[in-house]
Amino acid sequence: MSRARILALAGATALLSTATFAALSTEALAADLPPLPPPVYRPVAVEASGWYLRGFVGMSNQFLTDIHHPSFDTAPLFTFLDKGGFESGMFFGGGIGYAWNNWLRFDVTGEYRGKVGFSALDRYFNVDAFFTNDYRATKSEWVVLINGYFDLGTWWCVTPFIGAGVGVAQNKIEHFRDTNVIAGGGGWAEAGTKSNLAWALYAGASYKVTSNFAVDLTYRYLNLGKAETGLLVNLDPTVFSGNPLRPVTFNNIQSHDLMLGVRWLLQPDVPPPPPPLMRKG
Repeated sequence: MSRARILALAGATALLSTATFAALSTEALAADLPPLPPPVYRPVAVEASGWYLRGFVGMSNQFLTDIHHPSFDTAPLFTFLDKGGFESGMFFGGGIGYAWNNWLRFDVTGEYRGKVGFSALDRYFNVDAFFTNDYRATKSEWVVLINGYFDLGTWWCVTPFIGAGVGVAQNKIEHFRDTNVIAGGGGWAEAGTKSNLAWALYAGASYKVTSNFAVDLTYRYLNLGKAETGLLVNLDPTVFSGNPLRPVTFNNIQSHDLMLGVRWLLQPDVPPPPPPLMRKG
């Protein structure tokens, strides 16, 4: 073999040995490196905007300024021993609304407030003695409100909020009775209905059970305005004071309400993120 062939063969052998060593070194280095972590999928932020349905039930704690009739103004030494009050009662309702940008909501609600009892007691002087009137009645309402709420942020799925509403209340007084025990007389009035402005203030918190369903616990101050009976008539048809018959007015009816409600968002559930890619190696 010639000297040139020997040198060429030696060079080729050295080059092949270098390439083999480099490949083995790269595989060894790759084997020493830790595996790549799976890719992280960040969920897409979805704004809780859209239409929703709501329903609620509650208990009322109602009160008023006073009741009034024109005969009170002319009765000597007239005063209220008990200006009157209502029993607590249940109410229920529902509505439809729209949530916008996770912090502002609007809805329209309608509710029925069930019948509750009313009682009051006055005293007046006549000739040479004091007499009393014991008043009894029942009250109920239909209320429609346009409401707005401001969500104050969410912590551990709980969102406190405040709000206000304005609308119309239709107040109904029934079974009004005026009993004068001392004089052995009294009066009565037919049912009366009065519609007027109503307004409300809210404070509460909601718990988001799922992306589409939330539970609300709410305090509400509700102002229902006035209510009236029918014309007040003496039980003795022979008694007539000469004044036109007038209704009894219930002034400035208000209520502290505790409400438990639910809301259903009318939008599809947010899909879960895709599973991580499977890697082999």
